Amino acid sequence: MLRKKLSRAQFSRYMERHTRCIFAMEACGSAHHWGQLIAEFGHEVRLVPPVYAKQYMKRHKNDTADAEAASRPTMRFVSVKPLAQQAQAMVYRSRDILVRQGTQLINALRGHLTEFGVVAPQGITQLKKLTAVIDAPETELPELERQLAHDYIDMVETLTARIAVLDRTLRKVTAADEKTAYMRTVPGVGPTTAAAIEAFAPSLDSFRRGRDFAAWLGLVPKQHSTGGKERLGKVSKMGQRDIRKLLISGAMAVIRWEFRKGDDANPWIARLLARKSSLVAAVALANKMARMIWATVTRKQNYRIPAAT
Repeated sequence: MLRKKLSRAQFSRYMERHTRCIFAMEACGSAHHWGQLIAEFGHEVRLVPPVYAKQYMKRHKNDTADAEAASRPTMRFVSVKPLAQQAQAMVYRSRDILVRQGTQLINALRGHLTEFGVVAPQGITQLKKLTAVIDAPETELPELERQLAHDYIDMVETLTARIAVLDRTLRKVTAADEKTAYMRTVPGVGPTTAAAIEAFAPSLDSFRRGRDFAAWLGLVPKQHSTGGKERLGKVSKMGQRDIRKLLISGAMAVIRWEFRKGDDANPWIARLLARKSSLVAAVALANKMARMIWATVTRKQNYRIPAAT
């Protein structure tokens, strides 16, 4: 319809004067900022997911292909995030990168110490034991190595303190928000998981049922069906990676807790573990947790234990 090259400042003025229209663009890092700005001028904003826009790429990737994808009647779009949701996503991402940096530092320190015959157990919870081993007189380490090891430990402790601050922020934010407060009543869903769902998932009201939300997360089998024969494979992993990872981790925690309860364990989980491995059971439970989250948020009520109900 139109080909025009504009700078950032010119683009804002141009869209403000332009007649009301549908504005489509590929969803990317800055798409939500431009979507908020354009919506203020009265235009309808449609953000096309990159994986869906690729289907309409005949030879080359360009804006014309994105426009064609946005014009399709069956296309599904990404909703424009409000500023509060973007801020919550930044808190989660900041925490995630600090956790990964701490893991990198600990692994690097363990690798360096292994060269001197000091074998340390994995995990940040073993940091105090590792410090004691480094300071022990019987540990044969050069003085330079001891000093560098303490530098690593100081950096890990600094990161741990920053992560604790962000954890408190997430707990405060998710407790104050009505939707995330409902999510946190589901077993295995904590502040971090609730914050990730609120930050990265579209509005749960946009899903017709909980199964659709679980499918969006990629917690369903991948299909290789043909000729009327259904062939289901491994989990599709087609959805949002962070939420899926957190839900599976939460499901593993629930399974460990139920395993400790012995005869009082959840019958559904006990029957599942009798037939499947713990990881397969965790994925199945994560799918169920996703449907529970959808139900609590859309119905605006806390999770209720089935036995008590």
